[in-house]
Amino acid sequence: MEPLTIRNRTITAKDLKFIQVVVHEHWDKGRTHISRVLCQKWNWLQPSGRLKDMACREVLLTLYRKGLLDYPSPRYIPPNKKKVVKKIEVDTTPIFCKVTELKPVTVKMVRHTKLEPLYDSLVEQYHYLGYVQIVGNHLKYMAFAGNIPVACIGWGSAAWAVQSREEFVGWSKSVKNKNLHFIINNTRYLVLPWVTVKCLASKVLALNIKRISSDWLKVYNYPLYMLETFVEQDRFKGTCYKASNWIRVGQTKGTSKKGHKHLKHGKIKDVYLYPLNENFKRLLADDTS
Repeated sequence: MEPLTIRNRTITAKDLKFIQVVVHEHWDKGRTHISRVLCQKWNWLQPSGRLKDMACREVLLTLYRKGLLDYPSPRYIPPNKKKVVKKIEVDTTPIFCKVTELKPVTVKMVRHTKLEPLYDSLVEQYHYLGYVQIVGNHLKYMAFAGNIPVACIGWGSAAWAVQSREEFVGWSKSVKNKNLHFIINNTRYLVLPWVTVKCLASKVLALNIKRISSDWLKVYNYPLYMLETFVEQDRFKGTCYKASNWIRVGQTKGTSKKGHKHLKHGKIKDVYLYPLNENFKRLLADDTS
């Protein structure tokens, strides 16, 4: 067979024979166990040291779908339903004042804390995209004025391919594939709809930026060099990002990836980036590891 590259891993005929042996040895233990064993044998790890389990599963499933691999049936087929988020009621008394008149504004990291269900509930109820479980490395934050919640911010893995970002960084495809994990995406930003405080959004964003890199390092054991976000042109102006010194580097093409296909949805988004290190281009272009 001709070599196949799946999730940046090239599979040769020799590799395929090895994979098939592993699959048959662990057939009765299921797909998840097989992918983890294969990751261990390949020493295929994320920068945090965790197994690249999801990437390995995609490799196995792709080989199976191409008729190249004998592969056990899934033990469990999950229902095609969105995660049910428990609705939590909060005080929606309007807050209308100057940012200087608020009680001290703080930003708390809430993932794996008692506040995480509240974050999920608020995003599901009040963000126009609702709540979607983030796959892969991610963090969630809430902003408070005193003890009153005023905003929610979510961060996850960077988008796989963004032409304007790659041009701004000066990335080749191979270096991008190696260093993409040093960038994370602002997947959700919600100022609660009953909170009308000029400059609050940029203040909260700035407070979050101050701690995001150190929090990420503590949780995932590797640093961040840049942040990214996408602002839907027909819906928002990106004011808080501009006020927080994010750099608009271009716009998206109005497509999204579903599986191996690119689907046209027509929603053009502005691409904003925020370097966290003055040497971010050199660090992101490092091809020595």
